[in-house]
Amino acid sequence: MALSIPPRSAMRYLQILYFFTRDDITTTIIPITLFAVVAGPLSNFQRCFHIVFWIWLHLLHFNVANQIIDPQEDGKNKSSRPIPAGLISLEDAVVLRWALIPICLATSAYYSSQVFGLSFLLTLFILFYNELKAHEHWISKSFITAVGYACFEIGSTLIAGKDMSRLEPNAISAIVLSLAVFASTLHAQDFKDVEGDRLIGRKTLPIAFPNLARMSMMIALPLWSICLSRVWGVNALCTFAFTAYAAIVGLRFMTCNTSQAARMSCKLYSLWFSVAHLLPAYWRYFHEAQAYVL
Repeated sequence: MALSIPPRSAMRYLQILYFFTRDDITTTIIPITLFAVVAGPLSNFQRCFHIVFWIWLHLLHFNVANQIIDPQEDGKNKSSRPIPAGLISLEDAVVLRWALIPICLATSAYYSSQVFGLSFLLTLFILFYNELKAHEHWISKSFITAVGYACFEIGSTLIAGKDMSRLEPNAISAIVLSLAVFASTLHAQDFKDVEGDRLIGRKTLPIAFPNLARMSMMIALPLWSICLSRVWGVNALCTFAFTAYAAIVGLRFMTCNTSQAARMSCKLYSLWFSVAHLLPAYWRYFHEAQAYVL
């Protein structure tokens, strides 16, 4: 079946693909790219384009698969997405969803067998999350999302490094910490979608345990800020600033209950998460560099 999206132009197709992923630029593409650059570490500047493209392509795969599952929900909650907005038909989106599997696998195989393996795992997780309905309960949703996010980080970090078949010890430590942080705070992104999720019966943590979810953000963000700052040797002033910002964001989650406030809190959380991803660079360029000089 051929795609039939008017008008037939490359720019139009690229615009539609962009709309599938634009909401995740600040929450996923930017933080993971920053993480890969500092954790790799980046072997040369040209790799940045490869990193961003690999992340974006697999994120596109996930989002298309996710958005064809229940387009009626998007019509109520996220009407600007490509399918409810009429930019692409559901039938064409289904074709695109399955076509992206070999595209992602072939692209990953270009880099290394390890990156190909991570792409294959992501394919399985995307299938489990969407078609097998793991997204409907907060436990399975959190587990699959956290592990999938780790696959994104490992794959992009491998692409960033000199040897695309192995990770440096510091990169492994950074990935483990990032996985722990993300697993304990990923429900930050669910607060803004509570109304739509409730309509379709999805049980995210903010719906199942709203008070616990809000309190966990107020506690987890400052504690993780202190922990990460100590692990990566951040000085006292920067630690205080990072922790104070985290406390403000956590307090917003606890006290601001409207959907508009939740969207702003999610944006502030994304900024905190991006900064947290940059902390390994502090260790690399301040501590490792000094040790090398000495």
